[in-house]
Amino acid sequence: MSRPALPDDTELRDRVSGLDLDSKIRLLTGADLWRLPAEPRLGLSAVTMSDGPQGVRGTGDDPDETGLLAPAPSALAAAWDTGLAERLGELFATEARRKGVDVVLAPVVNLQRTPVAGRHFEYFSEDPLLTGTLAAAVVRGLQSRGVGACLKHFVANDSETDRTQYRARLDERTLREVYLAPFAHVLAEAEPWSVMAAYSGLDDGTESAPMTENARLLREVLKGEFAFSGPVVSDWAATRSTVASAVGGLDLVMPGPDGPWGDALAAAVRAGEVDEQLVDDKVLRLLRLAGHVGRLDEPGPAPVPAQPAAEEFRLLREVAARGTVLLRNQEDLLPLTPDSIRSVALIGPNAVAPYLQGGGSAYVPAVRTVSFEEGLRAALPEAVRLTVHRGGEARLRLPYATAALLTDPDTGETGVRADHLDAGGNRIGGEVNATGDWTTYDGFDAKTHRVLLRTVLTLAEPGTHRLEFGCPGRFSVTVDGEEILAGDDGRGVELVLKSSHNHPPLRGIDVEVGPEGRRLALALDLTVVDAGGYGRFVTAQLRHAPPGPTPYEEIAEAAAAAQAADVAVVVVGTNEEVESEGWDRTGLDLPGHQNDLVRKVLAANPRTIVVVNAGAPVLLPWADEAPALLWAWLPGQEAGHALADVLLGRIEPSGRLPWTLPARAEDVPVPDAVPRDGVVDYSEGVHVGHRAWDKAGLVPAFPFGHGLGWTRWTYESVALSPTPVSAILPSPAGGDGLNLTVGLTNRGPRAGREVIQVYVEPPQDDIDRPVRLLAGFATVQAAPGAHVTAEVRVPARAFQIWDSKARAWRTPPGRYRLHVGRSSRDARLAADVTVDDGRLHPPG
Repeated sequence: MSRPALPDDTELRDRVSGLDLDSKIRLLTGADLWRLPAEPRLGLSAVTMSDGPQGVRGTGDDPDETGLLAPAPSALAAAWDTGLAERLGELFATEARRKGVDVVLAPVVNLQRTPVAGRHFEYFSEDPLLTGTLAAAVVRGLQSRGVGACLKHFVANDSETDRTQYRARLDERTLREVYLAPFAHVLAEAEPWSVMAAYSGLDDGTESAPMTENARLLREVLKGEFAFSGPVVSDWAATRSTVASAVGGLDLVMPGPDGPWGDALAAAVRAGEVDEQLVDDKVLRLLRLAGHVGRLDEPGPAPVPAQPAAEEFRLLREVAARGTVLLRNQEDLLPLTPDSIRSVALIGPNAVAPYLQGGGSAYVPAVRTVSFEEGLRAALPEAVRLTVHRGGEARLRLPYATAALLTDPDTGETGVRADHLDAGGNRIGGEVNATGDWTTYDGFDAKTHRVLLRTVLTLAEPGTHRLEFGCPGRFSVTVDGEEILAGDDGRGVELVLKSSHNHPPLRGIDVEVGPEGRRLALALDLTVVDAGGYGRFVTAQLRHAPPGPTPYEEIAEAAAAAQAADVAVVVVGTNEEVESEGWDRTGLDLPGHQNDLVRKVLAANPRTIVVVNAGAPVLLPWADEAPALLWAWLPGQEAGHALADVLLGRIEPSGRLPWTLPARAEDVPVPDAVPRDGVVDYSEGVHVGHRAWDKAGLVPAFPFGHGLGWTRWTYESVALSPTPVSAILPSPAGGDGLNLTVGLTNRGPRAGREVIQVYVEPPQDDIDRPVRLLAGFATVQAAPGAHVTAEVRVPARAFQIWDSKARAWRTPPGRYRLHVGRSSRDARLAADVTVDDGRLHPPG
């Protein structure tokens, strides 16, 4: 897709000058949840946005709309491959145009500062260089096909706890060297067309303000120093002020049509509190964005195929497989040889119900999903017997009550009846749905004040049944006329921002059922939540679990199946209750009894492969006992095919950890990001992720950058040469970077892919600097016995620090050592560089 020609700024300014003030201000707040206002006098059509970053969710106009579900960003980051990331960005662009979307709210370049962060899976890495490099590749791919990226969440928005209220407190050096660094990298290398300001605030010692009002960072740094020319978009419902946000550098309030700007901003301009030139600049920035995506003048974006093509599915499969990290492989258990296998036991709660995507705004209704069972059945020879065993439930929340249990009390038909009631209690509409899932239900008239859900629950199986009810806002729940649960939370949009609307707290009761069965009359009286731009809705969840085996009985059954099989594949991990936007995790343990399950299966079968299906780190206390251990991330819709490709050797799991996997919770450098008195204090400074582990001298379960593969590599030589600063992005003022040529040979029996990693160790001086930091990387592949060379660029910025007094970058003098190897803890080669007068001097 060719990018439309963008009129020059002189022409755009002339267009803007022809509009009256009220018309200009109308353009600065969304027209609705996802669309920006159109203005025919400017040649401006509506620009449509959509959530990312695990796909393109769409606008929700079609409730049956599905889409491509990609692996989570952390899985893509594990491939350490910019070419692969750019291809995925191109796919996102095609998918966006398929759904009529012009701007995708992605990528997320916040850092994985703590492993318990709720949106950890949405972030690329704990490292700023790896994050910035891969995010830039995604942006290039996306925008090469005329779809805008929205870089988010600017900046230091690394926690979900009280995310709309807290302020991150960090010194300017930490901000510059760590948290601004990936944003600066993407802005310099890929020029994203929009940037999103975070919910949270920031205090860097110079200014303390919500990000939507932070003039120093938005106006001076982002728009001034970084020369960003597009609009700064608020996170949804993040803007709480009129004048402060308008003069602070925000350009677009989302969602609309309501918000703190509109008439209030027009009045502020007329009162002299806001310069009209600021309004003009905001409109100009929106026009630039519209021009880039083909919504300024005709003919508009080019069409794309209406349905996903086979090669799109193949790319998603490739990303999931190549991002898989082989952590252990004792005695070369992997890859499996299908001809030598007669039976496979597929075990684990995530084997039965794979966790494919994180919870929250990243959620995409997938066009299809391939389970681990389906993938293995399709890949294994028909003669191989495959059995599946859950081994215990890992979710804390019960399944939704099924249609078979629910009866409309008015008609006797299947389902739950919803009566829509006005403020006077009069029925003005209604409908019947099949199951107990009424999450974010909004199918009612604007006059609806309450929604009354009624059903009869029939329990036939003797024993103890468990019921759970979950509702946010104002509500009451009765069982056989007795109130068992009530709420009086009058908040509106905050229920959405804190994810209470789709993850409400649950209240449970046990119901004893005899041989004759039991029928319960249930009623859930729900007051409609008015969430502003997010709409008006209610949420109710009715969940049910029948009597059944205990987790230990299921574990025993699974261990017996493993003992009877030639190979056991145990899939353990997290789920949407654990990893989601809206809340942070409370710990690093696998949920449920999964550790017990793994140990029992390992004891039962020495040929056991353990697969971890999680986006963020979890503790694996049995890791050293597992013959083969794979980290499969949140792999998206092609999960089953990708895992089969890896297990059977069709695709090498060439992933490398983009974060550090702890062995003990007490070793984690930043154990949580819970605000104290409204502040998240970044007291660790520049020592984030693997840098903090190195500073403390602690040994993780597996270090940053670790990953095996199907072959073995010998690192043989490294040569250094200066690189012109114009070839290094971002380009610091003064001083050149370096180019490393690394020679290595594939000494193993199979073709393979290797990630060459370069770390800089600064001289021992009185500056508090990381022990070593990632300075560059490259990916190569080679046949067995082949010799290859890798070219790794190291920017001059890798040797620099931010001088807060001078408010500038400088390169401290001394001798620096470059470590070349396979992870942050596995160096194979080294070379020294001397810095003098701000210049890099390689040996010789």
